[in-house]
Amino acid sequence: MVGEFPGSARLMLVPGVAHLNERAAVFEAMVAGWTRQQLSRQLGQSTLRDRERLIRRFQDFTEQYPWEWTPGDMEDFTVSLTCGADRLAVSTIRGYHLTLRMFCDYVTDARYEWPVQCQDRFGTFPVQVCNEWNTVAHLNEYEGRPQRRPLTYRELQDLFDWLDTRIEQIVRLGRKGSLAAWRDATMIKTTYGFGLRRNELVRLDLPDLRPNPHMRAWGTYGSIHVRFGKAMKGSLPRRRTVLAVPEFDWAVNGLRQWVEEGLPLFEAGNQAALWLTERRSRVSVRHVDELFADTRSEIGLEEHLTLHCLRHSYVTHLIEFGYPEHFVTEQVGHRWGSTTAIYTSVSNDFKNKTLQAALARVYRTEEEASPS
Repeated sequence: MVGEFPGSARLMLVPGVAHLNERAAVFEAMVAGWTRQQLSRQLGQSTLRDRERLIRRFQDFTEQYPWEWTPGDMEDFTVSLTCGADRLAVSTIRGYHLTLRMFCDYVTDARYEWPVQCQDRFGTFPVQVCNEWNTVAHLNEYEGRPQRRPLTYRELQDLFDWLDTRIEQIVRLGRKGSLAAWRDATMIKTTYGFGLRRNELVRLDLPDLRPNPHMRAWGTYGSIHVRFGKAMKGSLPRRRTVLAVPEFDWAVNGLRQWVEEGLPLFEAGNQAALWLTERRSRVSVRHVDELFADTRSEIGLEEHLTLHCLRHSYVTHLIEFGYPEHFVTEQVGHRWGSTTAIYTSVSNDFKNKTLQAALARVYRTEEEASPS
């Protein structure tokens, strides 16, 4: 069966063809073969492009080809990623290591014949340059920046107040953009009120707004059907339904007002997108990121806080409200409760209330048990 796998050397190199630059030609065939192998695993195009870009970057760094790479090259490359002002995050470096490890697994696998081809052509063969001693180990479940955290209730209120004030200022000054400002404010509030990711937010369509069977009064705004949830490698986006909760009923009212009063002003016809630009196209993830960054700067929030921190806030506040962990996990679309726990950072007020309840329970029990 050697040579019959997608991406094998026999399929990628034409026998009997002489190349002007044989070394470069074999390397290009390796990269193309690895891409073909990954396509057979149904990996996305963006994943393939990022991985190919890294392989070429490593080749440029070493100025050598895969059959000449050594573990020392791997170590030098890692050092270059951790120096200077552009030092990469640990999780990013681990991702680079994983990609390089997978590529080396491919070119060293005898079933794909690259070791034989390299030995015959260059007198040497590729080896695995990534090992447990020169790559980053995955020791912690969460390795995001420690500055990233949920927003406090005060910070959330300041955020929403500024967005609302922005609308009023534009209207009062008679300037254009009040409709876009209204849209932006509703988007940010919806992100927090339903614990959405950025891509989940911008990909919402009107049919994704659905009733909540437990609260008919909310109409078609009682739940959101997320169709573009975070996907695993090689799989389609995961779907889930996020139920509105009574503590965030203001988000339901905001959605209703936007859909029934704001969105029709765009005169978009049959356009199904929930969030439209002035040109009647779907709002982009980049716009939402820039919107949050500008708002963060205006109200003086820490620069490390991002839109995703609103999702952390949602999880934290649901826990503080007393919702079971399994419910919260289902709401935000996590596969494991441990992932939800990483997001959770209950406030001091919640801890104080919990401690007060425990003190009252314990000492009341002791007083009742003591003889009068």
